[in-house]
Amino acid sequence: MSINIYVGNLSFDANEGELKGLFEEYGAVDTVKIISDQFTGRSRGFGFVEMQDREEGLRAVKELDSKDFGGRALKLNEARPKTSGGGGGGDRRDNRGGGSRW
Repeated sequence: MSINIYVGNLSFDANEGELKGLFEEYGAVDTVKIISDQFTGRSRGFGFVEMQDREEGLRAVKELDSKDFGGRALKLNEARPKTSGGGGGGDRRDNRGGGSRW
């Protein structure tokens, strides 16, 4: 069973190859994704690592949490599953209407 790991407090200079190399010391890595800002393309300082073996992933979380990586102390935990839907706000228009009140 695989595990998806949240990796926070990443250096803005970190790249996916370096992050993969760090986690490969603990087992097979399926995917690595550093999240970037959709407008600037700059790293948002966090990402996700998916590992094939849950036990290896949990060991990586335990041993790498707070470890210095690129000058910053990593913050790791098992990623929560995505929730469906979004924040959605509905209709935000002022529905006072026009026309006469009389």
